[in-house]
Amino acid sequence: MHRANEIDPGAQASRKRIVDLLARATLAELQDALAAFDHAPAHKTLRGPETGLVMVKGRIGGGGAPFNLGEATVSRASVRLTDGRIGHGYRLGTDRKAAELSAVLDAVAQDETARALLETRLLTPLETRLATEAERLEAETAATKVD
Repeated sequence: MHRANEIDPGAQASRKRIVDLLARATLAELQDALAAFDHAPAHKTLRGPETGLVMVKGRIGGGGAPFNLGEATVSRASVRLTDGRIGHGYRLGTDRKAAELSAVLDAVAQDETARALLETRLLTPLETRLATEAERLEAETAATKVD
């Protein structure tokens, strides 16, 4: 039996990847990706952009009892495009403009054709940049390891 509110796990994983990458993109990368489209999609703000605090929880060794580590500043926004698609954007820090652009690009990415363009213009290069930065950080950390 199919329910109207069920979400395809594959589509959910794809959208999670997109929202995660948009949250880690710089403002310039988001602006360049939006400029790749013929015209900026018209949108209406549903929520925000607004900035607030979230509680960050930690675990000792990754498996211990959770504890409150501290608070982090987060900005978020939700938008609706004129065709009805809704997008959400989140990011650490206070960059509200980047949160709004992330929400617009999330909504745009729900269209197959637009997602293909976004993939080549932003998402794939962004994954490459993030992987390179992670490797560099790992190499720097490994250099300080004491045996």
